[in-house]
Amino acid sequence: MRVLVVEDERVLADATAEWLRGEAHAVDVALDGAAGWERIATNDYDVVVLDRDLPRMHGDEVCRRLVASKATARVLMLTAAAEIGDRVAGLSLGADDYLPKPFAFAELAARVQALGRRSRPAVPPVLRRGGITLDPARREVFRDNRYVPLSRKEFAVLTELLRADGAVVSAEQLLEKAWDEHIDPFTGSVRFTILKLRRKLGDPPIVRTVPGVGYQIP
Repeated sequence: MRVLVVEDERVLADATAEWLRGEAHAVDVALDGAAGWERIATNDYDVVVLDRDLPRMHGDEVCRRLVASKATARVLMLTAAAEIGDRVAGLSLGADDYLPKPFAFAELAARVQALGRRSRPAVPPVLRRGGITLDPARREVFRDNRYVPLSRKEFAVLTELLRADGAVVSAEQLLEKAWDEHIDPFTGSVRFTILKLRRKLGDPPIVRTVPGVGYQIP
């Protein structure tokens, strides 16, 4: 998934982003509300992890704008205030979930994963197609009962291809969902990752290239 972390404490923001990247998500970071809103208005995120008390633009205002924009991104709001009233206020703004600080990274990651499932059409918890079985929760992939070890990026790309349920996924769509904002779209990263994925998945080839359109698992 594509995730945005908006948090003004740099150490916490970087640690949160690194943990989520370890779960095979593409993660961008913004250190204030205005920068966060700029990224939300530019990119298609599945989940926004949003601190409530932000400089330049308050987290409440970021949440209001996101909801008003009709964006599909789900919001996990963070705050140092743990009072029930604060949680109710955050949820009333349109946030989908609420997590008080301090929090366990494992819990945050689980909540992000759950929100990400709600940001898209419902899919089975375990993805299967063409002899491939992918379990997002365990980050395991099997082909014909053979375990396939994948890198984070390969796992993310395969997840998007399986989610498409036979439809063609463009290179631009894969870049949007599996890479963060720092990727150069002209580096050939998608093509290189697809080549490695095919090699690891083995024969017969399962990932098909549709010239000029993208990739699919038919």
